[in-house]
Amino acid sequence: MSRRRALVVGATGIAGGNLAQHLASKGWDVYGLARKPQPGPGIRPVAADLLDEKSLKQAVSGLDVTDVFICAWLRQPTEKENVRVNGAMVEHLFEALEGAKNLKHAALVTGTKHYLGPFESYGKTQAETPFREDQPRLPGENFYYTQEDILFAAAKCMGFTWSVHRAHTVIGYALGNAMNMGVTLAVYATICRETGRPFVYPGSHEQWSFLTDVCDARLLAQQLEWAAITPKAHNQAFNTVNGDIFRWRWLWPQLGAYFGVEAAPPPAETAPLETQMSEAAPLWAEIAAKYGLVESNVDKLASWWHTDADLGRKIECVNDMTKSRELGFMQYQETPASFFELFEQLKKSRVIPSF
Repeated sequence: MSRRRALVVGATGIAGGNLAQHLASKGWDVYGLARKPQPGPGIRPVAADLLDEKSLKQAVSGLDVTDVFICAWLRQPTEKENVRVNGAMVEHLFEALEGAKNLKHAALVTGTKHYLGPFESYGKTQAETPFREDQPRLPGENFYYTQEDILFAAAKCMGFTWSVHRAHTVIGYALGNAMNMGVTLAVYATICRETGRPFVYPGSHEQWSFLTDVCDARLLAQQLEWAAITPKAHNQAFNTVNGDIFRWRWLWPQLGAYFGVEAAPPPAETAPLETQMSEAAPLWAEIAAKYGLVESNVDKLASWWHTDADLGRKIECVNDMTKSRELGFMQYQETPASFFELFEQLKKSRVIPSF
């Protein structure tokens, strides 16, 4: 493979951050774009706001990239606003890259809401499980669909290939991320251990018992690279999950045992994290001071609302990986290890205590 030059958009997020590190470790030249980029080994920071067209063009001007990986989004109060804002971000990016004459491939990371609908109508209509990439779009607005259409149009106009990666509940290292179940559960379990309260499953009884799956951020990074450099994977959409399936009633006690807390099933009336953790801010500040942690603001670590959305679903959610397997992507990740390895990294980085 000739040396590839990647622009990772959203390089401080859970998907983009892990991707940038992976590509750099594989010998790619990597530019990491974010509003407040962080330098890392082999990653050149690019500061830009995707909604500021002028600054974005200035930031990427002269970057002779071969690949673009879009791993960024901004949550808005309604799906209509999600469509407008997140669609504009992708449009502005490709307008800014019109001078990138060697651009070969662009990848877009979306998610399982492709099959479940946006947050405001989450699961009210859904595709049949297991979710497959060739299932038709759901009716109504969905900013994932808008971003896909902009990607397809840009690829046709500018002559590059594309891939779309529909990841489900990404588990990986990232701080200050709006969709971060792994870190959220680590913070929740730490608070339970420190206070002696039980580690109560905060979601629905249905999700407690249904089969489901998740996606390790490191596996997502591998699939993104594979799709970029594998011709038969070009111009395709792919589900992205670990490859195993599980029930939360099986995994939850394992997470509790890791932290040495009493794991409890969902109570008769569900107890979402936003309710359970409503007074978590001062408590976490005390824990951070006691153990010398790097972040005392719990709101920069935990995304209670998003974890509640994932664990509170009352519908089955399983993604089919046959398409990737048939085309040669055979990577697999055991889900408990995704969590435990993340927890070890959080301890090493002093995000949570080692106890």
